[in-house]
Amino acid sequence: MNSRMRWWIGGLLFVSTTINYIDRQTLSVLAPYLKTEFTWTNSDFALIVVAFRVAYAVGQTAAGRVLDRLGTRKGLTLSVIWYSIAAMATSLATGLRSFAAFRFLLGLGEAANWPGAAKTVSEWFPASERGWAVAVYDSGSAVGGAIAPLLVIWLYKTFGSWQPAFLITGTLGFLWVIAWRATVPAKPPAASLDTPADAAAEAPNNRPAPMLTLLRLPETWGIILGKSLTDPVWFFVTDWFAIYLVAKGFKIEDSALGFWVPFLAADLGNFFGGGLSSWLIHRGWNVAAARKFVILICGLGMSLLAFAAFASNFAVLIALFAVSTFAYAAWSTMALALPADLYPSASVASVSGMSGTGAGIGTILSTLIIGRVADRYSFEPILIGASIVPLLATGLVFLLIRGERRTGER
Repeated sequence: MNSRMRWWIGGLLFVSTTINYIDRQTLSVLAPYLKTEFTWTNSDFALIVVAFRVAYAVGQTAAGRVLDRLGTRKGLTLSVIWYSIAAMATSLATGLRSFAAFRFLLGLGEAANWPGAAKTVSEWFPASERGWAVAVYDSGSAVGGAIAPLLVIWLYKTFGSWQPAFLITGTLGFLWVIAWRATVPAKPPAASLDTPADAAAEAPNNRPAPMLTLLRLPETWGIILGKSLTDPVWFFVTDWFAIYLVAKGFKIEDSALGFWVPFLAADLGNFFGGGLSSWLIHRGWNVAAARKFVILICGLGMSLLAFAAFASNFAVLIALFAVSTFAYAAWSTMALALPADLYPSASVASVSGMSGTGAGIGTILSTLIIGRVADRYSFEPILIGASIVPLLATGLVFLLIRGERRTGER
């Protein structure tokens, strides 16, 4: 029963992440239309993206602490209700400032998804299954990103305006809340951790460790810096890919056809990373060594995006972005699993939230840079940079994360 229940919960986390990304991607998919209607420059659009990112960055650390205190059942319920209302309210936007305000509210609500999912996995899944569990829920970002352009453009074409797209996609979260509240217990049974080692690691830790204590650990900084340097690569794709393809001379309709391919590749990358690390662990590898091996090969894979700067063929561009997002997703799956590997469940959401805040800060800075560089020069320098920073992130993970489980106490 515990196995069936925990994978049901993993499935619900996948659906939540999918909805989270559909709501998030609605603006990005509509961006070429909205830029024309409101005469926005790339720098203007970047300000709207930054409004979301600021809230998302601040919200992740705050959400992590709240989730560690309220629990995931209540915390994720409040989060999804919040961001669903914010997504629907975006249909009322009338210009740059109101779009930015509604995106800020959306970012605050959506910030809880990843620390909440990471904490849920740490509570319900043994270490040998966490790679797969993270792959399942994190793949929702790729699935949501792939569904969004098809669904949103269909809604735009059907209704002849952009407002219904925000209104209709925003209702999906309320359906999820009903299923989550109806089927998920407030606390997992102790038997859900299948091995004595898993249970023993959790037993003495009922309270989240103080933030300063966690920040004194090099492993915490390895996770934070790794996410801070790699997430901007992913969010360049989610926020700018349609605009980039149009800037390269392709039609919006062509962009919609190619837009989903990197997201599908990311979906496969999630399962590649989670599956490979779990397979290595079952073969006798140390958990940290298995995670780091995947991080190494995928850090190298992300660097191949540099070749897109010299490509003009649509299929080649899509393929190179797909390789990068495949590698990113596998890398990210490992980074998302590390807090559960290294910390007791009472501190997992806090560490995950801090890494999300770091990723948010990195993404905010990169978004501002992207807007200015794209307006003044082109997207090609951005592609070169996006191929270099994952290598730095990989090096920092190897340097700072030693592999032993931390209690957050010294």
